Formats: sequence, structure tokens, C-alpha cells
Amino acid sequence: MMTTPIEFPFAPRPPAEAVEHLRRLMADRPMTKVTMPYGGDVWIVHRNRAARQMLSDRRFVREPFRTGEREVPFFVPFPGFLRTTLQFEDPPQHTRLRKLVQKAISPRRVRDMRDSAVAFAGELIDGMVARGGVRNLVAEYAVPLPIEMLSSLLGVPSSDREKFERWSSSTLSVAGKSEQEIAADMGELAAYMTDLIAKRRAEPRDDLLSSLAHAHERDETLTDAEILPIAFLLIVGGFDNTANFLTTGVLSLLRSDEQRELFLTDPDGLAPTAAEEVLRHGGFMMGGPVGGGGGLVPFVATEDVVIDGQLIAAGEAVSMDPGAANHDPDVVPDPGRFDITRADNPHLMLSYGMHHCLGAPLARMELQVGLAEIFKRLPQLRLAGEPVVRHDVLTQPMTDLPVTW
Repeated sequence: MMTTPIEFPFAPRPPAEAVEHLRRLMADRPMTKVTMPYGGDVWIVHRNRAARQMLSDRRFVREPFRTGEREVPFFVPFPGFLRTTLQFEDPPQHTRLRKLVQKAISPRRVRDMRDSAVAFAGELIDGMVARGGVRNLVAEYAVPLPIEMLSSLLGVPSSDREKFERWSSSTLSVAGKSEQEIAADMGELAAYMTDLIAKRRAEPRDDLLSSLAHAHERDETLTDAEILPIAFLLIVGGFDNTANFLTTGVLSLLRSDEQRELFLTDPDGLAPTAAEEVLRHGGFMMGGPVGGGGGLVPFVATEDVVIDGQLIAAGEAVSMDPGAANHDPDVVPDPGRFDITRADNPHLMLSYGMHHCLGAPLARMELQVGLAEIFKRLPQLRLAGEPVVRHDVLTQPMTDLPVTW
């Protein structure tokens, strides 16, 4: 008897149906070969354990994408400047650069930054309260909070924050600009950061650029050409993704009366587990249908590799599908339930292994602080209209989340 293959990618459907479709997909096979709109075929891994195995296997590399020998198989043309970042480096260069950056974004530094994040979140909420009425939480809270933290981490002076925010927003065109405007902004940002690196070489301070400009490892000093892509990757990952996580988190709680009421009983205490559950399942809580087809940045197999019984041949591209891996019933009990108290949460939203998100400690801290502070100050927070999402941008950011209280 012929059975209909379980389709992937699949069209948007109600979240509960999407979770069920993913369950059937993972029961059927560990991965699917998909032809992308750009760059050709890629294996997309669905199962959580298979994804972890692939992400920690050194036989998968990104060099062919970095050198331009291969086009990145993706939904949109992959931004060229991202291919120059640490994300596309392989060992040993990746190991060396990553170690230096991790020193600068240590858990201790992130802990030290938490108080200033709380204070700045309070200032942003004061501004919203003073203006009153219906406010756009994206522009007035979710974007400025990570931009402030990122500028403070990198060492961007307060007087330059506004310019920095404009340029940073442009890196993923979240501001809806023309290609010429984006190119101009990117050029200005690169020139600005190069100048700032030079200043920090001459007069170091307690910030990331100073650490990188003076990183001596076995007498090697990082060049501007190495520091700049690190700064760019942190700018892109550090504000746009975090802003998206924060708006998704607030919206998830606004859409779930039961979980919001629970969160309001102890926002600070529940923020760590709530943040992880937002990362795992928040995209399914936004009120709209959910489709499947996504993958993180792919790799290329340097030799034949078998993962979970499936051969990935030398030269083939492979990626991981966080939407499925985060809803794998083998590792996540009751994956369709939004549970802000979920203690064991092996989601892969921030990737895993060698390419685990560099800024993860900072993103987690900002998400926890951002969620706790807004609901502590505005427990009556509620939606005042439907959110607006940009689907023509790499990260599909929310640009408007109208709220009142």
C-alpha cells in the first residue's frame, strides 16, 4: 500500500497542526533534501539528536561558502558581508577568534551588565508611560534595549548611539530601506567601527573592542580585518535577533492568559525558564499560522558522513531545522505546550556545538530582563492591534507591536 510522503517544506497551518505535522515528519525520517530558491540542494535535519550530532561533527565545514566557491543554499540571497564573519570560519581560525571573543563576553561581564540593562529598561518604560496611549513596543522597547547593551559592550560612546542604531538596523534592512541606503549605511558603519578600533588600540577601555584590539595570543595581534567582521556579527546577532526574541516573548505571554498570570506571580524568578521557552516555542504563540522549511546557516560535508542512518555525501550541503528540533517529542515532552516553567529545555534556537551563538549569554540576559521588567512595571499590558511582521527581510522581524495598559 502506498503512503503519501509527509511533505517538507510545508505551507503555514494552525500551530497545533504544525506541531503534529513535525511529529509525523520526525517519526518518518531524520532529514529531508530540499532545493532552495538560491544555492541548490541542502539536507535539512529535523530530529534534535541528529542535529546535535551534525553540529558537533568537524567534517562539516563552511569554507566553500566563505570563499564564494559555493552559493549558500538559502531562501533569500545570503548577505555577502555575513560570509566574512566568524560564523563562516572553520577551525583552527574559528577556534582562535572565538576564544578571544568569549573572553570578552564572559558570563561575569554579562552579569555586570545586568544592572545597567534593568536600569535602561526602566528608562524606556518611563518614556512609554509618559507618552501614554498606544505604543509600538518594537521601536520603543525591544530594539533600543539590545542596541544599548550592544553599544555598551562594544564601547560605542553614548553620543553616537543614535547613528549606531540607524546603521545597525540597516545591516538586515529592518528599517525597510533601499539597497543604496543600506550600502551607504553599511559603509558608514564599517568606517565608524574601524575608527573606533583605532581609538581603542591607542587608548584601551573596559569594552569588547579594546579587548579584541589588544588580544595577544601567542604574540599574535588581531588585525582590523579580523576584528571588524566579529563586531559586525555581534551587531547583527546582538540586536536584531534579540529584539525579535523579546517581541516574540512579550507577544507569547500576551496571547496566553494562563502563562501570563503565572509569570506575573514571580517575573524575576520565572524569567530564566520563560526565556528558554520563548526561544523554543515563541514563534508558535504569535497568533498566526506556522509553516515549515527553515534551516540555520548550512555546512558542506568534506567526506561521506552517516547521520541517524542517512548518508550525507561528500560535497553535499546540510542545515538544521530549529522549528522541528525544538518540537522533537523524543527530547521535549508535550512539545506543543507553551510552558514557562519547563526545566529541561534542549532547544537549538541558539544552535549548538562549535557554532553555538557567541552572544548567547548576553541574548539570554537581555531577554530575561526585558520580559521581567515590562511585566513588573505594566502588569496590565495588553495588545492594542495586530502585530506587523516584515517577511521580505532575512530575519522576518516584527516592526510594530501595538500595546497599551
